[in-house]
Amino acid sequence: MTRPSDSTSKRILVTGHHGFTGNYVVKALQVKGHQVLGLSANPADLDSARIELFDRSAVARAVALAQPDAVVHLAAIAFVAHGDADEMYRTNIVGTRHLLEALASLDRRPDAVLLASSANVYGNSDIELLDESVPPSPVNDYAVSKLAMEHMARLWMDRLPITIARPFNYTGVGQSENFLLPKIVSHFRCSATVIELGNIDVARDFQDVRFVADAYTRLLSVGAAGETVNLSSGVSVSLTEVIRMMERIAGYSIEVRVNPAFVRGNEVARLTGNNAKLTRLIGPLDIISLENTLRWMYEHDSRHS
Repeated sequence: MTRPSDSTSKRILVTGHHGFTGNYVVKALQVKGHQVLGLSANPADLDSARIELFDRSAVARAVALAQPDAVVHLAAIAFVAHGDADEMYRTNIVGTRHLLEALASLDRRPDAVLLASSANVYGNSDIELLDESVPPSPVNDYAVSKLAMEHMARLWMDRLPITIARPFNYTGVGQSENFLLPKIVSHFRCSATVIELGNIDVARDFQDVRFVADAYTRLLSVGAAGETVNLSSGVSVSLTEVIRMMERIAGYSIEVRVNPAFVRGNEVARLTGNNAKLTRLIGPLDIISLENTLRWMYEHDSRHS
């Protein structure tokens, strides 16, 4: 298959391109003039039938058809409270292995392979600002599956130019209300007077999905093979503070009730990321404040998505 002659335009395979993050990554890559391919029966047609990562031979066929110059691997089960641990491990570890095996078998291997992991791998740490040297200590199945994926991927680093990204929590328009911040925004948009939450004292380094998509896109072009890098703002915000932000945005106060059923075991109390390495790799970061992100979500009209 003939590749584009313009060195600035690349064929980039995005797995999970129809997902929440994938939609923004596809747009960010297309704005830069790249041809985006999906992990599907016809990779050039982003609407064609998707390929399941479980299907090793189908993944191999799709990758052979795509012949990508670069890859962004987003396809995963990303909901911490997902009820099927078996599916989570098979998707996040075995599925990723099928993809890497297919990429390594190409006659011309891609120039960059970015794998989306998670800052959840750090678990509960007493270190105030988490950088990439902090030993992982996962405390739930999702985090364990992501850390295991990272270790598995290192077996392929002698054959593929792999970069592992560890994004901290992020949100934005289009994220499922299974996730906490979209749930909170939805309650305010509907003028609810009461909201039930779990532990409202937990704090997270929340980011905007558009920041994450931009960082992924920039990481592809900087030659970060073999690196593990945090994607973070460097500031943590508690859920109590999120509620206060939303009250300012919506112009009213809401009653918060703590529902014990929503309090997770092994809850990570605080996650704050050090983004110094990311800055060194890609340059100045275009960080969007959480309040601006929440306002964008609150004011978005889903009828015109």
